[in-house]
Amino acid sequence: MFFLLWLFVLGLISYYLLHSSISRITRTPIWLLWLVMMAPPAIWSGWVLANGAKKTAPPELVIIPFLVCPVLYWFLVQLGRKEITAETQTPLEGAATELTKPKPPVRPIDAAEEASLRDCFSWSVFCLRDLEFRPQAVICRGLLRANPEVAYQAVRENVEQHFGDRFLVIFQNSLSGQPFFAIVPNPSRKSGEDPVKAESLTRPFFALALVLITVFTTTIVGSQIAGVTEKALQSNPSILLQGLPYSLALIAILGFHESGHYLAAKFYKIRTTLPYFIPIPFFLGTFGAFIQIRSPIPNRRALFDISIAGPLAGLVATVPLLIWGLTRSTIVPLSNKSGMLNFDSFSPNFSLLMTFVSKLTFGGALNAETAINLHPVAVAGYLGLIVTAFNLMPVGQFDGGHIVHAMFGQRASMAIGQFARVCMLLLAFLEQGFMLWAIILFLTPLNDEPALNDVSELDNRRDFLGLLAIGLLLLILLPAPKILLQWLNV
Repeated sequence: MFFLLWLFVLGLISYYLLHSSISRITRTPIWLLWLVMMAPPAIWSGWVLANGAKKTAPPELVIIPFLVCPVLYWFLVQLGRKEITAETQTPLEGAATELTKPKPPVRPIDAAEEASLRDCFSWSVFCLRDLEFRPQAVICRGLLRANPEVAYQAVRENVEQHFGDRFLVIFQNSLSGQPFFAIVPNPSRKSGEDPVKAESLTRPFFALALVLITVFTTTIVGSQIAGVTEKALQSNPSILLQGLPYSLALIAILGFHESGHYLAAKFYKIRTTLPYFIPIPFFLGTFGAFIQIRSPIPNRRALFDISIAGPLAGLVATVPLLIWGLTRSTIVPLSNKSGMLNFDSFSPNFSLLMTFVSKLTFGGALNAETAINLHPVAVAGYLGLIVTAFNLMPVGQFDGGHIVHAMFGQRASMAIGQFARVCMLLLAFLEQGFMLWAIILFLTPLNDEPALNDVSELDNRRDFLGLLAIGLLLLILLPAPKILLQWLNV
């Protein structure tokens, strides 16, 4: 039953990712691409259902689907790939799609305004060489002569002085590493619209309703984790409250995470929605929470701060709840069913951090022949660590993807993301509980939306924090070495 539920959840996530990212570039039916990508997990799940989890699948059943399906997927995407024309081409070389949604005129400025635009570039700041007119932008290429932050600020102020809020000024590095400016129509500029009304994004009653529904769904799941049976629940509905500790702990962790993003975005005066929870009546009781950012990120510093604020805030709630829950958990004998997904017989050895925390909590009671029966709050804390690690994956639109983008630039972040996806797949072959992650990462696009000023680099303090975040990810995901397990007697 677990594998069918796992397959269902994976199917929903993968279809959403395909529909939101691939449908724009290919005419191949999304359902066909979805079937190809879902073939490997469907084959693996079918093997487990037919033969049991204890029996190891033959190597060809694992390797062949993984090799064949990505190649077939790429072929189908290319077979139906849409022709890139002057009307559909994105001229910003990776600029945010949110900035180019409204269809602008073929030439954003006329000949008279071209002279005004040239006047916006001072030779002492950015020596303008030529202008390239594209359907969605004016590309301004030249030689950078000043600090990137100073250059961007000067050009942006000049453009605003000549054109008001008609355009957004984007500063990026080309594929060859040369900085260039792009002047694009401002999608949030709507003539005649009340600016106060336009800024109204928060829907507090809707957000509160989602929180209350999520409390209910996670309480149901929490009662199941606490051992409440359906028969007992029918005879005494009040025992449903036994699932409340898990529910409140998990919602607190997710709420802290998204509030970190929200408050950091507000600090930079970026338009964003309130955190919204996603309730579901199965699995964990929720698919998590999210915020929607509705205005461009000004620079890589803001991108970094907003991205890292979520995992750090979530960790502040996760660690105390995890330790508190572990102190109320019990030790049970190790069995063949023990593992990272068995909360009744949990084995922490898959994670270096979980191994240390568990050993510090239980001492000598936790050894190579024992496992942990997790308290519901400990389950929520453990899931909080998993959510933190998942969000810190340095791929695309994940928090970790934003962090490495802010640290190393967009081009380097895509290479890091590809390396991370391969490493995650290798790790999934060692620990099958990570296979869902590996598949989701391979379905996630590597590119990340750039900041308006995507050239100015971070300071040393933020670079250090970014390295700590990557280190935290490795502590959560990497298994404890055997020599360490022997030394700790775990």
